[in-house]
Amino acid sequence: MQISQTRQAGLPVHLRSGRRPVRGDVHLETLVPGWNDEEVPSIIDRAIHATVARATHGISPISVAVAYADWAMHLMSSPGRWQALIQKAVRKEFKLGAYAARCAATQFPLGQPCPPCIEPLPQDKRFRDPAWQNWPYNVVCQGFLLNQQWWHNAMTGISGVSAHHEHMASFVTRQLLDMVSPVNFIATNPEVLAAAAREGGKNFVRGAANFLEDLRREGNKEPPPGAEAFRPGKEVAVTPGQVVFRNRLIEVIQYSPKTAQVRAEPVLIVPAWIMKYYILDLSPHNSLVNYLVERGHTVFMISWRNPGADDRELGMDDYLWLGVFGACKVVQAIVPERKINAVGYCLGGTMLAVAAAYLTECGETPFNSMTLLAAQTDFSEAGELSLFIDESQIVYLENLMWQQGYLDTRQMAGAFQLLRSNDLIWSRMVHDYLLGQRAPMSDLMAWNADTTRMPYRMHSEYLRRLFLNNDLFAGRYKVDGKSVALSDIHVPVFAVATEADHVAPWHSVYKLNLVADTEVTFVLTSGGHNAGIISEPGHHKRRFRISRWEADERYVDPDRWYLETPTVEGSWWPVWAEWLRHNSSAQLEPPPPMGAPAKGYAAIAPAPGAYIHQR
Repeated sequence: MQISQTRQAGLPVHLRSGRRPVRGDVHLETLVPGWNDEEVPSIIDRAIHATVARATHGISPISVAVAYADWAMHLMSSPGRWQALIQKAVRKEFKLGAYAARCAATQFPLGQPCPPCIEPLPQDKRFRDPAWQNWPYNVVCQGFLLNQQWWHNAMTGISGVSAHHEHMASFVTRQLLDMVSPVNFIATNPEVLAAAAREGGKNFVRGAANFLEDLRREGNKEPPPGAEAFRPGKEVAVTPGQVVFRNRLIEVIQYSPKTAQVRAEPVLIVPAWIMKYYILDLSPHNSLVNYLVERGHTVFMISWRNPGADDRELGMDDYLWLGVFGACKVVQAIVPERKINAVGYCLGGTMLAVAAAYLTECGETPFNSMTLLAAQTDFSEAGELSLFIDESQIVYLENLMWQQGYLDTRQMAGAFQLLRSNDLIWSRMVHDYLLGQRAPMSDLMAWNADTTRMPYRMHSEYLRRLFLNNDLFAGRYKVDGKSVALSDIHVPVFAVATEADHVAPWHSVYKLNLVADTEVTFVLTSGGHNAGIISEPGHHKRRFRISRWEADERYVDPDRWYLETPTVEGSWWPVWAEWLRHNSSAQLEPPPPMGAPAKGYAAIAPAPGAYIHQR
């Protein structure tokens, strides 16, 4: 694999050159990157957009306004729809009034609970406490749910509104309704009132203390309470190994063998750089790395550096050349003459697919198999995350990143929290501040709080080339001027999607089957983007569906596949381990040495290395 000297030296592909403009004694480039006289209006615009984006977590108010304008104008020109909505509102008012009357008549001692006139959505856990069935909170709850349902009807199905604008307007409306949910207020939440009566108001004292502690930790950029019990290298990320390579973007960790003999083909894991790698090496009992090592695999892991402002010009190509290809060279030097069982998680899986397609185009095949964990190759059905992806949204994010040099962790986390605001924002506020309780910290929760930054150029290219333009799936994605095609991947593929994934919806992951020209084993497992992957054997209530297709088999649409494929109880890990064994040679041999000092890959430091500790 030939890599240019510039990339081997660890330098970014895109470099600026030339003397920076100076005004008097002030180097304006240090104050405003990209300064020159011709760009003054552009810089002013960018600064304004960046300020707004910082306040809105990168959400463009213009994009939201355009979506509502599209909805409102089409609704105004649809009098038939007005009539239907008015009729729905009247019916709901009568329904709520009748319900309230029945409840008032039966709320006395021998009365029976009133059957509800509307049930919460299956994923809505806010009203599950029995206290919500008591008068008058049952009427308050039913009124809110009916109102929420009416607004959903009003915001969707308006003829002529674009799909993106409909999703955006209905999403924002849902967020506004969630803000005024009766659960969020002391006077209308029976759980909070019962706790206050039971404890004499001590729950509010604890809640105020929790709020002040969270405020202090947020200001000091400290991890959430309890995260100190899950320190990388101490309680999590503890699988023994050595860092055998480091450049400006990655460390490569080689894990120590735990068996006298290992399988001939090594495993290289490419995690997402949106978060830190150790989700795949959490506690010993749920560590995917430990699971593989105990089964006789030689495992290598990429640990990505947490970029700062100086890394603003690192792009997608740098993550490919310095990251994936750089790690491949290390593995091939330590385990020579063996092909690699490559594993990619989330964005790391997307980049791994790019690497495999590009290397095939170049006539090289270093991979023996490829496993994609919750990794998209098609971005046309990116779920609610696509709400934040349009030209206006990306411009605001680009201006924010242009000013900072990166996308900050908290700015990125804000968008993900909005996707599940009931669980991640409002329910947490009620639990922590009104009830005065703290949910116990777990290794997965602590990892989720250990966030990373995204370089300006890379994140802009990622959003535009993949999300907005869907270049990879359409065959327009270029590496070194060459378009890569997913159909050029000819190694066996094991693709895992998760049922409740808000980041990589399983329908999107499934679409790999449309373009794959190879054997594909597809698994759909229970859980979300993270918990569905960390699904070790013995995990409570885990299940999955699995199918295998040859390259020449006919395509089956995802909904039909879901209905026709039986559910298997348990973890998918053992099935994957058997798939790796089946798609590797039967040869067992002594473990390779730790590193290859003669080839420049000596052990540098014990795992988990230095990059994992960067804040």
